[in-house]
Amino acid sequence: MTKGIHHSRFLKTLPLLLLFAGAATANAQTSVSQEAIGPQLNLTQVMDKLVEKNIERAEALQKYQNRRYYSLDYTGFPTSFHAEMVVDMVYDAPGTKQFKIVSQKGPQWIIDRILKRLLDAEQEALTEVNRERVAITPNNYDFSEFHREDSPDGCAYAVSLEPKTPDKLLFRGRIWVDGKDFAVCRIEAEPAKNPSFWIKKTEIHHSYLKVGDFWLPAENKSVSAIRGGGRAVLIIKYQDYEILSARGLKNDDPRALSNLLDVPLH
Repeated sequence: MTKGIHHSRFLKTLPLLLLFAGAATANAQTSVSQEAIGPQLNLTQVMDKLVEKNIERAEALQKYQNRRYYSLDYTGFPTSFHAEMVVDMVYDAPGTKQFKIVSQKGPQWIIDRILKRLLDAEQEALTEVNRERVAITPNNYDFSEFHREDSPDGCAYAVSLEPKTPDKLLFRGRIWVDGKDFAVCRIEAEPAKNPSFWIKKTEIHHSYLKVGDFWLPAENKSVSAIRGGGRAVLIIKYQDYEILSARGLKNDDPRALSNLLDVPLH
């Protein structure tokens, strides 16, 4: 079998791999301001808090918008390429995203077959069934290797995750949980299911940023090593956030409701 055929088969499966990137960034998180969490909390308590707050967060964030910058670089046989796309997105709860492509650059077939399919994958991940499938809960993951870190960014808890099923929308690796808000602030992982024999390994690096009281995706970087020596790097950067609508969160501490989102529009 020629390297050209290998290259073609990899490109056909690349959108399946990128589906994980779309799923991983589909759901934004909001935060509840609380006192710093003491070291007495164990793994079960931290993850229970994370699940509890995620349910509230899903109900709180009603509408927001941002601009994304997509960049895809492939190096390998028989050719290398670079493609870019700038997209404006508007989210409406509970599961609708509207995309507007602002600009694009690179081979049109790469943009159509890969970058634009990322938008479809992200919308697909928002369905009620898929939201349940990708949620970081005991139904989908086993948690282990829990410890607290003195991190300057507030990502106080590090937890290892192992998916209970080899689902293409899940991952295995580590997450870092903010010590005050119980929101995931960083992910270092790999897909739970390799989408193709031609992909040797994929590394996922995902980070969140805090906008007002909300945690939202900041950057997603996926690096894939291809059999035969190829390498694919996808980077998605999320900027220019505007929170358009939000509502109160359920919380026993009234201070958590006193500073609910008030982000001026640009």
